[in-house]
Amino acid sequence: LGKTNNRNASFQKEFLETHNAYRRKHNTPQMTLSSEMTASAQKWSEHLLAIGALCSLYAHSIYICSLSYILGKEAVDSWYGEIKDYNWSSPGYSSATGHFTQVVWKDSTELGVGLATDGRKVFVVGQYRAAGNMNMAGYFEENVLPLGNILTLLCMCYCLNRLSPLTHKAAQVHFTSLLHLVRTT
Repeated sequence: LGKTNNRNASFQKEFLETHNAYRRKHNTPQMTLSSEMTASAQKWSEHLLAIGALCSLYAHSIYICSLSYILGKEAVDSWYGEIKDYNWSSPGYSSATGHFTQVVWKDSTELGVGLATDGRKVFVVGQYRAAGNMNMAGYFEENVLPLGNILTLLCMCYCLNRLSPLTHKAAQVHFTSLLHLVRTT
């Protein structure tokens, strides 16, 4: 049991960190792990494993794979990979991109994660509060932000030309940090 709890804690930490790494790229707030939501997601993942079927009635993402063990980042990487199919010129919900949009949904700030395996397959459940993918006018534009680092850098370049010499030096240090961040992400 101790080894399982350590593995789950490690999985949860990596799951959360991977969400937050992707969210930083879109200039959205970091998420926190909710113990209440994690308990709920855990029960749901165990239920899905027990019935051996996919059933989604709530605001969550589900990842299934035919392995005995996965890392916390694998489900999130898979979900975020849907970005390639997102239609930025016509924002809205699509079943092909719903996991991606939930990962970066700006108003979602709490996360719960459940992991269940029978040694042959793994069910991962992510639950979010506030729930994302609200398909109402303007919600996707407000909550699914484009990759933001380049825009941030352009704004910094513009602002640097309008600052006093003392403020300019401090802004240059910040700008250099941002430039390093863009080059390493």
